[in-house]
Amino acid sequence: MRHGHSSPHRRFAHGPFGGGPFFGRGRMGRGFGRRLFEHGDLRFVILHLLAEKPRYGYEIIKAIEDQFGGMYSPSPGVIYPTLTMLEELGYAGLAATQDAGKKLYEITDAGRGFLQENRATADAVLARMGEITRSYGGGPPPEIRRAVHNFKLALSLRLGKGPLHEIQVREITAAIDAAAAAIERS
Repeated sequence: MRHGHSSPHRRFAHGPFGGGPFFGRGRMGRGFGRRLFEHGDLRFVILHLLAEKPRYGYEIIKAIEDQFGGMYSPSPGVIYPTLTMLEELGYAGLAATQDAGKKLYEITDAGRGFLQENRATADAVLARMGEITRSYGGGPPPEIRRAVHNFKLALSLRLGKGPLHEIQVREITAAIDAAAAAIERS
């Protein structure tokens, strides 16, 4: 398996700045020592959410993110193909009422039957999600996640502008080291 690609069985990354369990958005690497979603598990999560109420793809992403206390958010590149697969299998369909340009998905009778037939697997997946969330205490406050995201974005944008001069390397390194020292002191 290649990490860093859209896949329902990505793993959490090490450390708070590596796209990891606290700060990652959709990108998961190593860290829990096992996969968050085994192959096919995400379909059970999505069907479970659709059984609660019809949802747009974005609502599904947000519901999963909320269940993980913001520690993980699946990418649209994982959710929408899974929704398409569930639709092709007849387990999900488009609701009769739609907003312009947005697809509202709902579970079908076949989807409810599939979910019921696989209740033990679905419950195990949902229990694993709950266990991971409890293990990590919901992650850091949203303000810290936002600040780290802003830091990563600023650094990425600057590095994307081209090579750094020696003085720029020293200034950026000093700023990062100063922030790290201030965090350790707090």
